[in-house]
Amino acid sequence: MNLPKKYIINAVTVLAVTMFFGCESNFKEVQKINFSEFVPGSDADTVNIKYTDSGRITGVLKSRKMLDYSNLEFPFTEFPKGIDVTLYDKKQKRTFIKGNYAVSYKQTGIIDLQGKVKITSETGQMLETEQLYFDQKNEWFYTERKFKLTDAKGVSNGQGIDFSKDFKVINSQRITGELEANE
Repeated sequence: MNLPKKYIINAVTVLAVTMFFGCESNFKEVQKINFSEFVPGSDADTVNIKYTDSGRITGVLKSRKMLDYSNLEFPFTEFPKGIDVTLYDKKQKRTFIKGNYAVSYKQTGIIDLQGKVKITSETGQMLETEQLYFDQKNEWFYTERKFKLTDAKGVSNGQGIDFSKDFKVINSQRITGELEANE
């Protein structure tokens, strides 16, 4: 039986279209198998968290938005609308920290602060930078970004700094500015 070419072309077209749409639907199902949804385990607006140690307040964290991803393999907490933190030492002296964005990594204890980060001590020392990391375990701040440090001795600018939570130990790199030196 010889069919005209017109019927053969139409039959091939119908078969190809059927296979295409049949495979597309199956392909979407296969994609879903390998897709892991990246959604927070919890979501909170206007948070005010107090951290304590033996009944003593060690810190207060305020944020307009908190997303908790503790349901992931590498858990973290994100603060997409910024944070305002007050840290207290054992003598209740305060250190104030502000940033436009922050991420706290639970396994490492590192907090990544970004966007107009500003740290101020009760004694008037102030550090400003665009990104700063805080090692919670060692109570140590550090960055490789440009910074501006203001204190009673003057103002200095540089790139790369690390310092203790209370500003008592400061190691800075590539500094410019005028400072009063103790001899």
